[in-house]
Amino acid sequence: MIRVLLADDEQLIRQAIATLLGLEADIAVVAQVGRGDQVAAAVAEHRPDVVVLDVEMPGMDGLTVAESLPGQAMLILTSFGRPGYLRRALAAGVRGFIPKDASADELAGAIRKVHAGGRYLDPEMAASAMMAGESPLTDRERDALALAARGASVTEIAGALHLSEGTVRNYLSSAITKLGAGNRIAAIRTAQDMGWI
Repeated sequence: MIRVLLADDEQLIRQAIATLLGLEADIAVVAQVGRGDQVAAAVAEHRPDVVVLDVEMPGMDGLTVAESLPGQAMLILTSFGRPGYLRRALAAGVRGFIPKDASADELAGAIRKVHAGGRYLDPEMAASAMMAGESPLTDRERDALALAARGASVTEIAGALHLSEGTVRNYLSSAITKLGAGNRIAAIRTAQDMGWI
């Protein structure tokens, strides 16, 4: 029996997935959580074979959760098939990446494959990630842009990153230029659309 933990903040979707997986003879959903910051405790308590994570969750996003659970078999189930998300997930050791509009049979098959040590990548998402290429942003540019996306001022970004305001402005300006954007808002939108922040 493959023991699965589901982490998705949308309760109706999470329960529907659990019900569908419950129809599989070899899969058992042993725990469900609605927040990313609840996953580690649930993994410790229930010892799942595979963790199925949504990307967008309160408390901690699914990609950050994946990065915090090295060695755990994980699969991302998401509505957001952004190229940067797929690359970050793979770098974190995630072995499956599947859209939420996949069939129940496809999800069950992906769980089985990940459990067996294989990989399952949705072909459309994988093709998009390959075509998009790597993020042109440095870590600092990405961090500054991500904080700006949350509404932080230059002063607040400088405080959070332990940098001078001038350095923050330089990072933001560089990010805008690299993304071919006309301003900070356009740069944020581009970076979010690509899954780079």
